[in-house]
Amino acid sequence: MNTLLVITGPTAVGKTDLCLNIAESYGIPIINADSRQIYRGMQIGTAAPTEIQLARVKHYFVGTLDLDAYYNASMYEQEVMELLSKMFEGRNDGIALMTGGSMMYIDAVCNGIDDIPTIRDDVRELYKRRLADEGLQTLLNELKEKDPEYYDIVDRNNARRVVHGLEICHQTGLTYTSFRVRERKQRPFRIVKIALNRQRETLYQRINSRVDSMMEEGLEEEAMRLYPMRQLNALNTVGYKEMFNYIDGHWSLDEAVERIKGNTRRYARKQLTWYKKDDDIVWFDAAETEKINNFIVDKLTSEQVDE
Repeated sequence: MNTLLVITGPTAVGKTDLCLNIAESYGIPIINADSRQIYRGMQIGTAAPTEIQLARVKHYFVGTLDLDAYYNASMYEQEVMELLSKMFEGRNDGIALMTGGSMMYIDAVCNGIDDIPTIRDDVRELYKRRLADEGLQTLLNELKEKDPEYYDIVDRNNARRVVHGLEICHQTGLTYTSFRVRERKQRPFRIVKIALNRQRETLYQRINSRVDSMMEEGLEEEAMRLYPMRQLNALNTVGYKEMFNYIDGHWSLDEAVERIKGNTRRYARKQLTWYKKDDDIVWFDAAETEKINNFIVDKLTSEQVDE
């Protein structure tokens, strides 16, 4: 049976090097599952694959969208499923590799996403203006009134998700929660999930070092270039938000860098909390590359024998 190998884990844990080696070993491309690396022009702040890495292995969903393009997990699910259908066509022993840290994107491909209506352009523009004019807190108060169940679970610092909940309420007259039935879809391929982790102190050191490297590579200059487009949802993410506050004069550069480190560590904890709820995931220390490779070989071989 065809197999989708999923390798995930918190940011900066070491997914990239491992997946490059695995992709080269099996002669397969990498399907990127990062909701920010899919946009063009954000290479440094999103730690997107470098030109050298892209030359080593073909990547899908890296730098393919303009910054102002609308995109979501449902669209990603559809496009990845179409890609996998082509990759597995006429085969029963195919292997595909998907990796990244965007929890909702990975979940959408592995389990499916609810059939939520596509938002009309006029509704999207309405709430875009309202967010700019009235602020996030006003919209949060409205969401609490219209859909208290979603309000209780939404990331209240994520304007895009708050707005999307209200867009659904406005367009359909129903709550966003009513569309979130969470019925797992059956996939025509086997899914093997691996998550990488490291000792907490080691992971935090890697995060801090990555941010320092980003600054050396030109994150400040990249943020300066993107600053005129700072209102775009694609740029509402760790790394750029802090740099924009520095550019606006609210923080010193050193404070902005420390905030990036702290917020990235916080995001890594959120990722780990999400992944640990998934009983299908097999965990490895990211340094145990031989053990990981052996597990993949054994899993693929044993499954093929069982068939």
